Amino acid sequence: MNFKQALPVLWLALWVSTGVARAEYPDRPLTLVVPFAPGGATDIYGRMLAEELHDKLKQTVVVENRPGASMQIGTTAVAKSPPDGSMLLMASATSLAVNPNMYKSLAYDPIKDLAPIGLVGSADFVLVANPALGVKTLPELIAYIRARSGQLSYASAGIGTPHHIFMELFMTMAGLKMQHVPYKGSMPALTDVMSGVIPVMVVDLLPSLPLIRDGKLQAFGVTTDHRIKAAPDIPTIAEAALPGYSATGWFAMMARAGTPRPAIDTVNRVLVDYVRRPEVHDKLEGIALEPLSSTPDELAKYIPAEITKWGQVLHQAGITPE
Repeated sequence: MNFKQALPVLWLALWVSTGVARAEYPDRPLTLVVPFAPGGATDIYGRMLAEELHDKLKQTVVVENRPGASMQIGTTAVAKSPPDGSMLLMASATSLAVNPNMYKSLAYDPIKDLAPIGLVGSADFVLVANPALGVKTLPELIAYIRARSGQLSYASAGIGTPHHIFMELFMTMAGLKMQHVPYKGSMPALTDVMSGVIPVMVVDLLPSLPLIRDGKLQAFGVTTDHRIKAAPDIPTIAEAALPGYSATGWFAMMARAGTPRPAIDTVNRVLVDYVRRPEVHDKLEGIALEPLSSTPDELAKYIPAEITKWGQVLHQAGITPE
């Protein structure tokens, strides 16, 4: 075979090898969209995950904060991105399970527009009240609220936030009625609970734990189905008074629907290996987060179940989609 005859074969070999190279994931820089403001626990964790993906995949990973509109801005950006795995989402229970029940017309469908990669963690929440109420246990708090049915209020970080829906689940299971007062963020709400303006709320454990230790807040139970390592003396709401109560502010890694499964599995393997490390557990404990992991298929079943669960809670609370 002379050179002219061999040339097409060489071009074919080059084209095949280039195609194989391009098929390897990731073949370009990645963007991890965090639909939260910089500096919070979720943002910190997102940057930890981005660093791990950079180290293991040998590719640049840029963290892009896109907060706002109950996480719809950041989530929509990923839902409308190319289905090549180049843009990932640090999603939450709010964006994937609550928003579909809160808004009649979302710009994204969490099932049709996003591809599950895996659970990565959960935030810890606790039910607290102003100590001036004079109640010490959850049964006492329930009795106190029931005796003043409809007269008391509870604070939240806003409509549709975990602070809101976790409290609605608590009231539904306990058969209680309270007025909802939404704030623009958890810290203003917590400030008013400490000052006695509002008596009760469900709040993130991280900012409230020092206040609980100092006696400025009375804690009644964590929302998870197990005690939290950072606060082992606080019982769960389930064991304190309401068996079966469980509410988790979970986070999951997602990609655009249609992203090739090999890319999904590649990212999942990195995440699962990472969250199982003891040193990662210690880091997350310091920001009141807990590591979680799952397969993409497990997460694909979990999200619809959570949509149904919180849809029922919101319906029972009389909260209709806007």
